[in-house]
Amino acid sequence: MSTETAASPRSSVSTHILDTSIGRPAEGVAISLAARRGPAAQWVALGGSATDADGRCKDLPALPEGTTHVRLDFETEAYFSNKKQAEAQQDAPRVRDSGAFFPEVAITFAVVPGEHYHVPLLLNPFGYSVYRGS
Repeated sequence: MSTETAASPRSSVSTHILDTSIGRPAEGVAISLAARRGPAAQWVALGGSATDADGRCKDLPALPEGTTHVRLDFETEAYFSNKKQAEAQQDAPRVRDSGAFFPEVAITFAVVPGEHYHVPLLLNPFGYSVYRGS
């Protein structure tokens, strides 16, 4: 008879970013991941990554067992401050104070054990939208 108990299934997270101002993936955006166990618990930084040429971040750290809330922090200012990106935005104003109205985007959402959460970010210099993808 085994004394091991079955571990509860863990949740996982993935994301991608589409720059809607140019209709292309947003490459090189740094993303950090944090988690907590319950609404009153402290956030624990788990690490991060950056988007690839397809705007995807495929190597975010695993969520710890017992995670109930997740926060994705997207560092958008450096992306929009990049001269190459700014020139490609034909419909956006050419002059901006910091390169983006939203220098960072923080998305917080609840999770349940065993489910995968794909949370895409639709981004432009003056707005953003997120949703739960598949």
